[in-house]
Amino acid sequence: MKAFIIDKYKKGGALRFGDMPEPVVGDEDVLVEIHAAGLNPLDSKIRDGAFKPLLPYRPPFILGHDMAGVVARVGSKVRQFKVGDEVYARPRDGRVGTFAEHIAIDEADLALKPKNLSMKEAASIPLVGLTAWQALVERAGLRKGQKILIHAGSGGVGTFAIQLAKHLGATVATTTSTANVELVKSLGADVVIDYKKQDFEKVLSGYDVVLTSLDGGTLQKSLSVLKPGGKLISISGPPDPDFARQQGLNWFLRQVMRLLSFGIRRKAASRGIGYSFLFMRADGRQLSQITSLIEARIIRPTLDRTFPFKSTNEALAYVETGRSKGKVVLTLR
Repeated sequence: MKAFIIDKYKKGGALRFGDMPEPVVGDEDVLVEIHAAGLNPLDSKIRDGAFKPLLPYRPPFILGHDMAGVVARVGSKVRQFKVGDEVYARPRDGRVGTFAEHIAIDEADLALKPKNLSMKEAASIPLVGLTAWQALVERAGLRKGQKILIHAGSGGVGTFAIQLAKHLGATVATTTSTANVELVKSLGADVVIDYKKQDFEKVLSGYDVVLTSLDGGTLQKSLSVLKPGGKLISISGPPDPDFARQQGLNWFLRQVMRLLSFGIRRKAASRGIGYSFLFMRADGRQLSQITSLIEARIIRPTLDRTFPFKSTNEALAYVETGRSKGKVVLTLR
């Protein structure tokens, strides 16, 4: 099958377009013919080697973490899906590879595609949807009447998280550039901070939750926005000891994570704030709950651009500019 392949870790390196063996389908696997694949900053970071200690993929391997397509075959123990079903997923770590014509996905990671979305719209959802769900519902326990600041509201995670937070009944503030103010307002943001004109930490206070994907400076400033008992959740790091334990990392890496996050954890604790790092996981059941929200038109996808499969490297370069509004998607069929 045709695929875009990493032959070696290299910062900014191009993916090779070539042939790879058809996926092996286990008893609990579903073989999917991929129609569209979403791109994420995570793809670039893995290509660059930033996650080698945590996700030790061995080149050559196929990149890609989001997909929508049609079931082509099912394993002998699969019960929830059948050939011809339209599905979408974020494959679990260790089994990624959506920049390809086919992928074998564990049944537990898969969900039926929302009926009211096209393939390319559906492919934009899994990673950002699950990230937002696990941050806001699981980690933060966000509820009606609370206040949340979502940084980078016009990005992939931000556009989804704003809508989910509003559905949960929260008051939502977000940061964005001047060009994207109207976009985030249309998604439901109550308070919009144009970071080119305002300093969010001087404007906001008394918040219950902050969700950030930005740099360490923004992480530090976000502490002043939160009230005692608040929660600071980062999807960009630094990783913390809880994450290291969940990943089953060895003693040395656990100590590295402890040291990397020591500063922010100490500052947060001194203010009575909880800090945590979130690295989302695949979960087909949660994705099915997200499907229900999309079919009820509570949440809608936000697409920036689509690229043909042959232009995967160009699409990845565009994602790396950080200027996309919502998600960037590849179309294969």
